[in-house]
Amino acid sequence: MSMSTVEPGTRLADRFRLEDRVHESGGATLWKALDEILARPVAVHTFTPDFSRVQEVVTAARQASRLTDPRLTQVFDAADEDGTAYVVSEWVSGESLLDLLESGPVEPERGAALVAEAAEALAHAHTAGLTHLHLTPGRLVWTSGGTVKLLGLAVDAAILDLSSEDPAREDAEGLGRLLYAALTGHWPGDLDCGLPAAPLDDGKICTPRQVTAGVPGYLDAITCRALLQEPRRGQPPLATPADVAEALAVVPRPAPAPVTTAPPALNLRSEAPDGLGMSTMPPRMPSHLAHQMAMTSPPPLPPRPQSGAASKILLTVIVLLVMAAVGVGAWTVGKNLGNTPRGVAESGAAQSPSPSRKPVTVKPVSAAGFDPLGTDRAEKPEIAPLAVDGKPSTDWHTDSYSSADLGRLKDGVGLILDMGKPVPIADVVVSLGNAGGSTVQLKVGDAAELSSLKTVAEKKGASGSVTLTPEKATTGQYVLIWFTRLPPYNGQYRGTIYDVTVHSPGSA
Repeated sequence: MSMSTVEPGTRLADRFRLEDRVHESGGATLWKALDEILARPVAVHTFTPDFSRVQEVVTAARQASRLTDPRLTQVFDAADEDGTAYVVSEWVSGESLLDLLESGPVEPERGAALVAEAAEALAHAHTAGLTHLHLTPGRLVWTSGGTVKLLGLAVDAAILDLSSEDPAREDAEGLGRLLYAALTGHWPGDLDCGLPAAPLDDGKICTPRQVTAGVPGYLDAITCRALLQEPRRGQPPLATPADVAEALAVVPRPAPAPVTTAPPALNLRSEAPDGLGMSTMPPRMPSHLAHQMAMTSPPPLPPRPQSGAASKILLTVIVLLVMAAVGVGAWTVGKNLGNTPRGVAESGAAQSPSPSRKPVTVKPVSAAGFDPLGTDRAEKPEIAPLAVDGKPSTDWHTDSYSSADLGRLKDGVGLILDMGKPVPIADVVVSLGNAGGSTVQLKVGDAAELSSLKTVAEKKGASGSVTLTPEKATTGQYVLIWFTRLPPYNGQYRGTIYDVTVHSPGSA
């Protein structure tokens, strides 16, 4: 099939049927298509015969397909075979930032939260060597499922033939432009993206607070540090997506509704309902209480006699029955109390177990890549905060090595947490990658020096979620997760930590 025959109804790879042409520019066409095997909509890019960058686009798409961050568009397929080139990715439904800005700027912290999610996803991509270079309000989407999606990673740049001598800075500035747009409803770039241009003051872009009232000062400063690459409030410019993500980490994010495992409360009332026309039936008694009452209560009343004499006799019988039931109950209780050995009640109360201590989570002050045996004594320090941000989709990882024993270059490498002060350590839960083969140690001490950190726990052949529990009481200011063996990764070996949670013994 040649690319000139691509039209609605065309099937690619015997499964993707093109349905609606969404956009066409520069020899690339975006379609809404149907994956006939999985019965789901997908987005498909096709290209005209004279499109000169097909190989670059397919390569970029295949590289992007390896990323697992759910905030990045997932690529399903990319091929250039028999004269037909295409890229298939997920179809994202929702409102783009451009859509949200149709009626003006969004609420500041909501807009900042969207950009913060994009910054974290982009920081993840940069660690894998992928960039965006085309960050516009139309590429940042709040999906119908209530999540954030950043569209076009690597693929947009390949289609548009974009490049940069400093891609990290270019994407940091792009995030600054998105944040500026969210806060002001204006676009501070040369590209026409559908928003009015940012106003100027003496030839310089006005800051968000100069354009829109109510923008918090810290968001104004973060925008200028990223967009204008200027220091603000004593803080340096934000030169990478990871810098922007770290600066926006303080922005509150939408949280899912809490899930409780407690059973539903009984629908009981402590008083009669208020209002006319409502039932006066008492609340239904739990079955076990009803059974106990039936075992000790007098039998039900017989039908009421019609004669007065019979009524008096019946009343006398009922009174006698009630008195007998009360007497038997009192005698039984007294007998049981009398047969209780002296001191049992007191000793039982004294010997009842005290409530167990529930561990509490202790948040570290900072995190850093720890490589005291390396030449630069640092290991990916710029992404270390991503391991303690509480987001399972972001990670810190080591450099890649030629063998599981760190290429025999050093005995270990790891992530060190500064707790701010000495704290007792109950356990540390570490979320590793899925590849098995890691050997990780938990080291604790009061100085960020390898000689001062003592090994208190170890797991071999570890993967997934690992709990490192000291064998005895341990206290320290610094907590080190130390890799001595690494799992395989893309033909080499690399250790990855998605999340770390430090627990301290709670109070009784």
